[in-house]
Amino acid sequence: MPTVLITGANRGIGLEFARSFMLDGWRVHACCRHPDKAQELRDAAEAVAADTKIHRLDVTDGLKAASLARELIDEPIDVLLNNAGIMGPRGADFGKIDYDEWPPVFAVNVLGPMRMAERFVEHVAKSDRKLIVNISSRMGSIADNTSGGSYIYRSSKAALNMIAKSMANDLADRGITVLTFHPGWVRTDMGGRNAAITAKESVEGMRAVIARATQADSGKFLNFEGRELPW
Repeated sequence: MPTVLITGANRGIGLEFARSFMLDGWRVHACCRHPDKAQELRDAAEAVAADTKIHRLDVTDGLKAASLARELIDEPIDVLLNNAGIMGPRGADFGKIDYDEWPPVFAVNVLGPMRMAERFVEHVAKSDRKLIVNISSRMGSIADNTSGGSYIYRSSKAALNMIAKSMANDLADRGITVLTFHPGWVRTDMGGRNAAITAKESVEGMRAVIARATQADSGKFLNFEGRELPW
Protein backbone atom coordinates (compact mmCIF):
# COMPACT_ATOMS: atom_id res chain seq x y z
CA MET A 1 0.00 0.00 0.00
CA PRO A 2 1.52 3.39 -0.97
CA THR A 3 1.88 5.98 1.78
CA VAL A 4 1.64 9.77 1.79
CA LEU A 5 2.45 12.27 4.53
CA ILE A 6 0.67 15.63 4.16
CA THR A 7 1.28 18.79 6.18
CA GLY A 8 -1.54 21.29 6.64
CA ALA A 9 -4.05 18.52 5.98
CA ASN A 10 -6.98 19.96 7.93
CA ARG A 11 -8.34 22.41 5.33
CA GLY A 12 -8.19 23.70 1.78
CA ILE A 13 -5.79 22.01 -0.62
CA GLY A 14 -4.28 19.84 2.12
CA LEU A 15 -7.67 18.46 3.12
CA GLU A 16 -8.54 17.77 -0.52
CA PHE A 17 -5.23 15.96 -1.02
CA ALA A 18 -5.93 13.84 2.07
CA ARG A 19 -9.45 13.02 0.88
CA SER A 20 -8.22 12.15 -2.62
CA PHE A 21 -5.48 9.80 -1.41
CA MET A 22 -7.89 8.16 1.07
CA LEU A 23 -10.38 7.43 -1.69
CA ASP A 24 -7.61 5.81 -3.74
CA GLY A 25 -6.69 3.48 -0.89
CA TRP A 26 -3.42 5.06 0.21
CA ARG A 27 -2.19 5.04 3.78
CA VAL A 28 -2.42 8.69 4.80
CA HIS A 29 -0.47 10.45 7.54
CA ALA A 30 -2.38 13.70 7.87
CA CYS A 31 -0.62 16.41 9.86
CA CYS A 32 -2.09 19.58 11.31
CA ARG A 33 -1.60 21.83 14.32
CA HIS A 34 -4.95 21.11 15.98
CA PRO A 35 -6.26 17.59 15.27
CA ASP A 36 -9.05 18.11 17.81
CA LYS A 37 -10.48 20.83 15.54
CA ALA A 38 -9.97 18.93 12.27
CA GLN A 39 -13.53 17.61 12.04
CA GLU A 40 -13.70 17.59 8.24
CA LEU A 41 -10.51 15.55 8.10
CA ARG A 42 -11.83 13.02 10.62
CA ASP A 43 -15.15 12.82 8.80
CA ALA A 44 -13.37 12.16 5.50
CA ALA A 45 -11.37 9.30 7.00
CA GLU A 46 -14.44 7.74 8.60
CA ALA A 47 -16.51 8.05 5.43
CA VAL A 48 -14.23 5.74 3.47
CA ALA A 49 -12.86 3.68 6.38
CA ALA A 50 -9.45 4.92 5.31
CA ASP A 51 -6.10 3.83 6.70
CA THR A 52 -5.44 7.31 8.05
CA LYS A 53 -3.55 8.59 11.05
CA ILE A 54 -3.92 12.21 12.11
CA HIS A 55 -0.84 13.68 13.74
CA ARG A 56 -0.43 16.87 15.74
CA LEU A 57 2.35 18.79 14.01
CA ASP A 58 3.41 22.40 13.66
CA VAL A 59 6.06 22.51 10.92
CA THR A 60 7.84 25.33 12.76
CA ASP A 61 8.49 23.02 15.73
CA GLY A 62 11.70 21.09 15.09
CA LEU A 63 11.27 18.83 18.10
CA LYS A 64 7.78 17.77 17.03
CA ALA A 65 8.95 17.05 13.48
CA ALA A 66 11.86 14.98 14.77
CA SER A 67 9.55 13.12 17.15
CA LEU A 68 7.13 12.24 14.36
CA ALA A 69 9.99 11.05 12.16
CA ARG A 70 11.11 8.72 14.96
CA GLU A 71 7.54 7.52 15.49
CA LEU A 72 7.32 6.57 11.81
CA ILE A 73 10.91 5.30 11.55
CA ASP A 74 9.91 2.00 9.92
CA GLU A 75 7.38 3.54 7.52
CA PRO A 76 8.38 4.10 3.89
CA ILE A 77 6.75 7.31 2.64
CA ASP A 78 6.12 7.34 -1.09
CA VAL A 79 5.07 11.00 -1.21
CA LEU A 80 6.11 13.65 1.29
CA LEU A 81 3.71 16.49 0.54
CA ASN A 82 4.81 19.86 1.95
CA ASN A 83 1.52 21.69 1.77
CA ALA A 84 1.39 23.76 4.98
CA GLY A 85 1.72 27.45 4.23
CA ILE A 86 0.48 30.86 5.32
CA MET A 87 -0.19 34.08 3.46
CA GLY A 88 0.94 36.46 6.16
CA PRO A 89 -0.37 40.01 6.24
CA ARG A 90 -2.28 41.21 3.22
CA GLY A 91 -1.29 44.56 1.80
CA ALA A 92 2.40 44.04 2.61
CA ASP A 93 3.34 46.56 -0.06
CA PHE A 94 6.24 48.98 -0.35
CA GLY A 95 6.16 51.48 2.48
CA LYS A 96 3.69 49.40 4.49
CA ILE A 97 5.86 46.49 5.65
CA ASP A 98 5.55 45.21 9.20
CA TYR A 99 8.96 43.60 9.54
CA ASP A 100 7.88 41.54 12.53
CA GLU A 101 5.52 39.66 10.19
CA TRP A 102 8.29 38.45 7.89
CA PRO A 103 9.97 35.77 10.10
CA PRO A 104 6.74 33.85 10.92
CA VAL A 105 5.88 33.51 7.22
CA PHE A 106 9.38 32.27 6.41
CA ALA A 107 9.24 29.88 9.37
CA VAL A 108 6.20 28.12 7.88
CA ASN A 109 6.69 28.52 4.12
CA VAL A 110 10.45 27.98 3.87
CA LEU A 111 11.91 26.43 7.01
CA GLY A 112 8.93 24.10 7.42
CA PRO A 113 9.34 22.26 4.08
CA MET A 114 13.11 22.18 4.53
CA ARG A 115 12.78 20.72 8.00
CA MET A 116 10.28 18.08 6.85
CA ALA A 117 12.48 17.07 3.93
CA GLU A 118 15.53 16.65 6.17
CA ARG A 119 13.62 14.75 8.85
CA PHE A 120 11.82 12.41 6.44
CA VAL A 121 14.35 11.90 3.67
CA GLU A 122 15.18 8.39 4.88
CA HIS A 123 11.49 7.45 4.89
CA VAL A 124 11.15 8.70 1.32
CA ALA A 125 14.36 7.05 0.14
CA LYS A 126 13.18 3.57 1.17
CA SER A 127 9.77 3.90 -0.54
CA ASP A 128 8.81 2.84 -4.05
CA ARG A 129 7.80 6.27 -5.40
CA LYS A 130 10.45 8.45 -3.70
CA LEU A 131 8.70 11.81 -4.16
CA ILE A 132 8.94 15.10 -2.30
CA VAL A 133 6.23 17.53 -3.41
CA ASN A 134 6.21 21.19 -2.40
CA ILE A 135 3.18 23.45 -2.77
CA SER A 136 4.51 26.84 -3.77
CA SER A 137 2.89 29.66 -5.76
CA ARG A 138 3.29 31.47 -9.03
CA MET A 139 3.73 34.55 -6.85
CA GLY A 140 7.19 33.17 -6.06
CA SER A 141 8.24 33.42 -9.70
CA ILE A 142 10.68 36.29 -10.28
CA ALA A 143 10.23 36.23 -14.07
CA ASP A 144 6.43 36.29 -13.72
CA ASN A 145 6.31 39.19 -11.26
CA THR A 146 4.88 42.09 -13.26
CA SER A 147 2.76 43.68 -10.54
CA GLY A 148 5.08 44.00 -7.51
CA GLY A 149 3.77 44.12 -3.95
CA SER A 150 3.15 41.21 -1.56
CA TYR A 151 6.81 41.32 -0.53
CA ILE A 152 6.55 38.92 2.38
CA TYR A 153 4.55 36.16 0.71
CA ARG A 154 6.32 36.46 -2.66
CA SER A 155 9.78 36.27 -1.10
CA SER A 156 8.83 33.24 0.99
CA LYS A 157 7.64 31.31 -2.06
CA ALA A 158 10.68 32.36 -4.10
CA ALA A 159 12.83 31.00 -1.27
CA LEU A 160 10.84 27.76 -1.23
CA ASN A 161 11.41 27.40 -4.97
CA MET A 162 15.14 27.78 -4.45
CA ILE A 163 15.42 25.19 -1.67
CA ALA A 164 13.31 22.78 -3.73
CA LYS A 165 15.65 23.18 -6.70
CA SER A 166 18.65 22.54 -4.45
CA MET A 167 16.94 19.49 -2.97
CA ALA A 168 16.39 18.10 -6.46
CA ASN A 169 20.12 18.37 -7.14
CA ASP A 170 21.26 17.07 -3.76
CA LEU A 171 18.89 14.08 -3.64
CA ALA A 172 19.17 12.93 -7.25
CA ASP A 173 21.73 10.25 -6.46
CA ARG A 174 19.27 8.73 -3.98
CA GLY A 175 16.62 8.41 -6.67
CA ILE A 176 14.36 11.02 -5.06
CA THR A 177 12.22 13.22 -7.31
CA VAL A 178 11.38 16.74 -6.09
CA LEU A 179 8.43 18.59 -7.60
CA THR A 180 7.22 22.13 -6.90
CA PHE A 181 3.68 23.21 -7.78
CA HIS A 182 1.70 26.35 -8.29
CA PRO A 183 -1.72 24.90 -7.41
CA GLY A 184 -3.63 27.57 -9.31
CA TRP A 185 -5.85 30.30 -7.90
CA VAL A 186 -7.94 28.07 -5.67
CA ARG A 187 -11.16 28.78 -3.78
CA THR A 188 -9.84 28.32 -0.24
CA ASP A 189 -9.56 30.58 2.80
CA MET A 190 -6.33 31.91 1.30
CA GLY A 191 -7.47 32.15 -2.32
CA GLY A 192 -10.89 33.61 -1.58
CA ARG A 193 -14.34 32.82 -2.91
CA ASN A 194 -13.72 34.51 -6.27
CA ALA A 195 -10.78 32.24 -7.19
CA ALA A 196 -10.78 30.46 -10.53
CA ILE A 197 -10.84 26.77 -9.55
CA THR A 198 -11.91 24.48 -6.73
CA ALA A 199 -9.54 22.60 -4.46
CA LYS A 200 -10.81 19.37 -6.05
CA GLU A 201 -9.87 20.57 -9.55
CA SER A 202 -6.45 21.69 -8.36
CA VAL A 203 -5.68 18.44 -6.55
CA GLU A 204 -6.94 16.25 -9.40
CA GLY A 205 -4.53 18.04 -11.72
CA MET A 206 -1.56 17.81 -9.38
CA ARG A 207 -2.22 14.17 -8.61
CA ALA A 208 -2.21 13.35 -12.31
CA VAL A 209 1.19 15.03 -12.65
CA ILE A 210 2.50 13.27 -9.52
CA ALA A 211 1.32 9.90 -10.83
CA ARG A 212 3.32 10.19 -14.04
CA ALA A 213 6.37 12.00 -12.64
CA THR A 214 9.84 10.54 -13.16
CA GLN A 215 13.29 11.67 -12.10
CA ALA A 216 13.52 13.61 -15.36
CA ASP A 217 10.91 15.95 -13.84
CA SER A 218 12.85 16.55 -10.64
CA GLY A 219 13.54 20.20 -9.93
CA LYS A 220 10.74 21.51 -12.14
CA PHE A 221 8.31 24.28 -11.16
CA LEU A 222 4.90 23.29 -12.54
CA ASN A 223 1.34 24.49 -12.49
CA PHE A 224 -1.45 22.14 -11.43
CA GLU A 225 -1.90 20.97 -15.02
CA GLY A 226 1.77 20.07 -15.41
CA ARG A 227 2.87 23.08 -17.44
CA GLU A 228 6.38 24.26 -16.55
CA LEU A 229 6.58 27.76 -15.07
CA PRO A 230 9.43 30.27 -15.14
CA TRP A 231 11.49 30.71 -12.01
